[in-house]
Amino acid sequence: MNRFRIRRYRWSDLEAVCALHQICLAQVGLAPGDGVWYDDDFPKINEVYLADRGEFLVGEAGGRVVSMGGLRRVDDETAEMCRLRVHPEHQRRGYGARMVAALEGRAVELGYTRLRGDTTLNQPAAIELYRKYGWREIRREERGGCVVLYGEKDLTGVMSALPQ
Repeated sequence: MNRFRIRRYRWSDLEAVCALHQICLAQVGLAPGDGVWYDDDFPKINEVYLADRGEFLVGEAGGRVVSMGGLRRVDDETAEMCRLRVHPEHQRRGYGARMVAALEGRAVELGYTRLRGDTTLNQPAAIELYRKYGWREIRREERGGCVVLYGEKDLTGVMSALPQ
């Protein structure tokens, strides 16, 4: 059995993270240049995420990176949860839920009180995952032929649930 574990991103993960990003977006019909897809932050994960009061985590199973997710600082109270991906061969095993829980916990540790994120209408599993974790939709916008849903979660309830 492949044991799943979540750990902090390392530079040596870059190739696997980029490949996972491309595989997961292709799975939902997104492609480079469509106005939704961007990947210029990947070569700068340390600067964009880790060095600026953020986080970037990867999930491993069988020695392979099969999931990922990041926290990017928006302002002193708010972080954006982004780059949440689970390889299609490893979906429906709870890996996405475990990554969301890990990122939410880390956001609280970093002192954030609110999380924001987005997904597209053609990603129903992501929409359901966010809803399951208490996110609320705050707006929609058409971009690059896709409908992008923007969501938010108040972390004050998460904070009180964490062990002291």
